[in-house]
Amino acid sequence: MKKYCKRILVLLGFAMLIQGCDQNLEEINLDPNRPSEVFPGVILDQLQYRLVNSSIGRARGFTHELMQMMAPRVSVNNGLHRYVIEPNNSEGFWNNHYRLMTDLMDMYTIAENLESPAYMGVALVLRSWSYSIMTDAFGDIPFTEASRIQEGVVQPAFDSQKDIYVQLLLDLEEANVLLSNASTFIFGGDLIYETNGPEGILKWRKFCNSLRLRLLLRILQKDGEVNVSQQISSILGNPGRYPLMNSNEDDAILTYPGTFPFYNPYFNLRDLSWNEGVYYTEYFIDQMNRTEDPRRAVWAHTVTENGVEVYKGIQSGYVSEVEYPVGSHSSFPGEFRNFANMGVLMPYAELEFILAELNIRSFQTPKSAKAHYEDGILASMIQWGTTLPIGYLDHEDISYDEDAGFDQKLETIIQQKYFASFFTDYQAWFDKRRTGYPLLPRGEGIPAENQFPSRITYPNYLQALNPDNLEAAIARMGGDTQDTKVWWEK
Repeated sequence: MKKYCKRILVLLGFAMLIQGCDQNLEEINLDPNRPSEVFPGVILDQLQYRLVNSSIGRARGFTHELMQMMAPRVSVNNGLHRYVIEPNNSEGFWNNHYRLMTDLMDMYTIAENLESPAYMGVALVLRSWSYSIMTDAFGDIPFTEASRIQEGVVQPAFDSQKDIYVQLLLDLEEANVLLSNASTFIFGGDLIYETNGPEGILKWRKFCNSLRLRLLLRILQKDGEVNVSQQISSILGNPGRYPLMNSNEDDAILTYPGTFPFYNPYFNLRDLSWNEGVYYTEYFIDQMNRTEDPRRAVWAHTVTENGVEVYKGIQSGYVSEVEYPVGSHSSFPGEFRNFANMGVLMPYAELEFILAELNIRSFQTPKSAKAHYEDGILASMIQWGTTLPIGYLDHEDISYDEDAGFDQKLETIIQQKYFASFFTDYQAWFDKRRTGYPLLPRGEGIPAENQFPSRITYPNYLQALNPDNLEAAIARMGGDTQDTKVWWEK
């Protein structure tokens, strides 16, 4: 009996011990070095860094070649400079975009739960910026049902580009309101404007409304289907409600701090990967040579020719038998891979060129078209750390003729906007598709049947993962080729 009672007491004690352990298990297993909650600022800096790296990667790996800024040293088959877009130009961009949009919407939801309008507004601005690039590159894409896998949406429908644009413009309107009701980034994390106070909020509003003008200009020929002119006039006519960028201090540029983990993504590349495989083209560098453009010294290195240091380019779209020797022409200088201000989303210079174009399209802008145009050139010089040379704006290749016809004025504006769009995702390509400018020479190695591309084709794997929705989008767009025109281009 005593032995039995002792066993009961031991079992009771053991049970109490287990109960105590159970009650304290959560507390014991908490890692004091890990935050128990994720705040939006923790997501924001990493998200901005990855978004911007992807964006400038699109410029370097796609736009610079297609738009005859640079060309490969050796190119046996096809290539962007011969107007052939390969499948690998779609998959990486598509995958990275949707992966980052999932993180972005997580940040928005967290900010909404914390009643933090600053982060909600920034999330909508970045989302609109990223989705606009995606839809302008592909056309119809998953949008409304995208990033909803937790809700069971594994095969999202493709939205029409028109519907996407309408929503992006509404989102930017909402973002401007959210930001106007905010006073600080209380949780930190902003790498683009690097400030937590009201001045940072104002800069985000300026970026938001300047981005909205970019998108409205893109679809201006669809005025009537969407109230484009009305929205443009509303923004330009109410600067208090819709502040715009007004100096290089407002550049939407992620300045790489050069500290772990936010290095310029190219800083550690070997020369072989950085500058030995590509050269500037004759079209790009020869124009800069004629005007003695000071940005050359930042963007390019010289080569020795007949004992003289010169900036020298190669042909674009050359025949496949050509191979340019290593080190024979100008490419990126080695130090440029450490350039801090390479993380471009939208520079102030672009807005000035947008306003110059809107002015010649009869919109009331703050200055004349000529003043906007010249300020755009000046802003680009400042952006890249150079100084506008005396007399530069009077050069015959640069000067703005106020008595010229519309087409000549538009060509002049877009030509200089082209140079100012260096390292700005696909913007030069989008402008070329929208306006026809700049007028690019056709290389003799471009097959006669190859036309300048209007879009990137969908990733091949979508035929297996989302076939029905993909088929519906292709039918609506009229095809899935690089010659298929998107809604705003038709």
